[in-house]
Amino acid sequence: MKSKNITKKIVSGKYKGKILTLPSKTTTRSSKNIVLESFFNTIQFEIIDASFVEVFSGSGSIGLEALSRGAKEILFMEKDRDALKILKENISFTDPSSCQVFSGDSFSNIKAVISYLKKNKEEAYFYIDPPFSIREGMEDIYESMIALIGSLPKEIVKLIIIEHMSGLEIPDAIGEFKLLKSKKFGNTTLTYLKADEVE
Repeated sequence: MKSKNITKKIVSGKYKGKILTLPSKTTTRSSKNIVLESFFNTIQFEIIDASFVEVFSGSGSIGLEALSRGAKEILFMEKDRDALKILKENISFTDPSSCQVFSGDSFSNIKAVISYLKKNKEEAYFYIDPPFSIREGMEDIYESMIALIGSLPKEIVKLIIIEHMSGLEIPDAIGEFKLLKSKKFGNTTLTYLKADEVE
């Protein structure tokens, strides 16, 4: 029996109420609404006209929510083939001209995203929601994620947001970025990192 697609709606902004399809739970994990709400309440006005990178995009629900709330450009990064198909469909319901999809491994593609942002002299919000490390083949995902963050040049980063399992300790500093705050929602925690301001 074919399982019915799971969906969620864009909560606020220009595309409020648009229905997004979510990929199967076996390949990706959807962020809880309470987590999303907290995140967008934190950056609600700063997101306007900003660039936004969603690493491990899945359905793209966070990037598309950011687009709906006024971000000017979203860069999506996703490797899973089924998730990519759904991501592209979801983008087609909003504004494809403001979205770019970097398909393939995020750890390899981060270089292309860095060059793109540098070339356009853009600072972006980086939302990083890796697959949980308890999934098969994902045991090293958090070490790889920390290395990815450490590789980001601070001139292209406005803020880094990590959505992770609450048991994971994020270091106080990764590369040029320092831990700002963490907020826990049961099993999920949002951690914010930012570079020191240039004097």
